[in-house]
Amino acid sequence: MEEHIVIIGNGISGVSAARHIRKLSNKSITIVSAETDYFFSRTALMYVYMGHMKFEHTQPYENWFWEKNRIDLKKGFVESVDTASKTLLFTGGDKLKYSKLIIATGSKPNKFGWPGQDLNGVMGMYHKQDLDNLEKYAPNNKVCKRAIIVGGGLIGIELAEMLNSRGIPVTFLVREDSFWNGVLPKGESEMINRHIENHHIDLRLGNNLKEIISDENGKVKSIIIQETGEEIACDVVGLTAGVSPNIDFIKNSNIEIGRGVKVNRFLETNIPDVYAIGDCAEQHEAIGQRRPIEAVWYTGRMMGETLAQTICGNKIAYKPGHWFNSAKFLDIEYQTYGWVFSAPREDEAHFHWKHEDDTKCITVCYNKNTNQFLGINTFGIRMRHEIFDTWLTEKRELDYVIKHLPIANFDPEFYSHYEADILSAYNKTLQTA
Repeated sequence: MEEHIVIIGNGISGVSAARHIRKLSNKSITIVSAETDYFFSRTALMYVYMGHMKFEHTQPYENWFWEKNRIDLKKGFVESVDTASKTLLFTGGDKLKYSKLIIATGSKPNKFGWPGQDLNGVMGMYHKQDLDNLEKYAPNNKVCKRAIIVGGGLIGIELAEMLNSRGIPVTFLVREDSFWNGVLPKGESEMINRHIENHHIDLRLGNNLKEIISDENGKVKSIIIQETGEEIACDVVGLTAGVSPNIDFIKNSNIEIGRGVKVNRFLETNIPDVYAIGDCAEQHEAIGQRRPIEAVWYTGRMMGETLAQTICGNKIAYKPGHWFNSAKFLDIEYQTYGWVFSAPREDEAHFHWKHEDDTKCITVCYNKNTNQFLGINTFGIRMRHEIFDTWLTEKRELDYVIKHLPIANFDPEFYSHYEADILSAYNKTLQTA
């Protein structure tokens, strides 16, 4: 009997697994999703709303790709998994048998039991349905007079930029006393605070949501702030206070879960022939300084590619390598390579440089005893991933990295370069300290 690989989830993790299993084998493959018919780039949703592209442009593959590559697609919501009989049970009564099961269901926006959190006009910004709801309730600044965003992470700042692009006034509730200061060092976080305010976004630091108030039709009409009791009228509320693994459908199964689906280095669960990858997978033990759960696009892709090897008989462990990530804070591009924590840890120190225009800066983390380069954050200056990956592997010293920053620069021709200013500031501070 032909082996049947079933993948729940058609995001980057599940699709990467399917594509690489097909490259390596003739196994039967089915991808299950309740969200959309076809795979799309989730990170591109914001650009659809902002008018830079159409939704079909977010689909990396033509619709004929799946049939040509013998990857079956099933639209449906999995209600539960019976691992004893290797069967998926769907809402509506359908069933699907599998030989091996890959859980790749991604994340869902966090909700914390706020009164009114399920009203019409309240949404996250993660799924295609969220984009549809945003178009319905915030098509322009005549229908949506004000939007409230709750939560100051990367999704929150993306949603603020989206709404801002259509001239919709935004109030941004951030519980921390500075934007994303659990991740960013103080100088960077404070620079982003000012950048948000410079875009005429009403940034409320140290403010939490108390409740969402309904109108007579079950739609949001206002919110109440926890600390002050202030009521703010609004037509849309974006809940962007982080995400959590989307695993409710297996909570009554015998698959081991914590916050996510527990897996080992080979992405295997406690049940034979059941695996988990992407945002919903939780490592039993963190890999180095990485978090046990990583809701990051490229790690999801890497997990899918790695697991495909194991499924096809070449068992290999998941090794994500050096940490890196990138994002955008309105007009400021952000990159991080290695580890730069919000505050230096034991034996660590930070070198920070900021340009006078208040939109460009770097923070370099290093071991203050050995001078070893540990990581860098860059804002407004594009750097080459492969260069920093090499320097981290070679355990280069801080002096070497600062002096060789020009070869890491990735900004296009005719862009201003700031490496000489950074080196000068470095020489004045660390070299004379």
